[in-house]
Amino acid sequence: MKKQREESQCTQKTISLPSPLGTIQVSGCENGVHTIQILMDVAPAERSGKAAPPSHVVSDSPAQSSPELQRCVQWLQAYFSEPRTAGSLPLPAFHHPALQGDTFTSRVLQVLLREVKFGETVSYKRLAEMAGNPRAVRAVGGAMRRNPVPLLIPCHRVISSSGQSGPYMGGKGDHLKQWLLTHERQRGEG
Repeated sequence: MKKQREESQCTQKTISLPSPLGTIQVSGCENGVHTIQILMDVAPAERSGKAAPPSHVVSDSPAQSSPELQRCVQWLQAYFSEPRTAGSLPLPAFHHPALQGDTFTSRVLQVLLREVKFGETVSYKRLAEMAGNPRAVRAVGGAMRRNPVPLLIPCHRVISSSGQSGPYMGGKGDHLKQWLLTHERQRGEG
């Protein structure tokens, strides 16, 4: 109850920025990033391998956005333009209930963030094992669906044991998952 009260007292700001995936909206407060949403407002045929321009549109005054939101924008811009450098940048703090506490979802997302690096993939089954519950493969899928900060916590790197990419954004963003995996593979070879 206390965490819900703390989050509801947050003054959230939202920053929108262009990306090869479409517009990305980052919401957060002075304590950290709450959510990242990929709006998918760019048709797949218009999507290119080129990174988005380094500019961003701010819904609230840039001077009023928190350092954590600014850090998130910098990380996302690096990921799309020079993805190998994104790993050396500090991640913003997270301020979302799904990432707090000792729940299985939180544990899975933290393990994914910490252990699965740029250009790597992991199966749902292996991630369940890494999170301490090898029989919780379906629960890992649920954790991926509840990830409030995709891209930062790379749920796109979780694939099926058969090597198929599997669903992304509830099945609506499967093409984005494939684009992200290809982006990381191609940019990792240079």
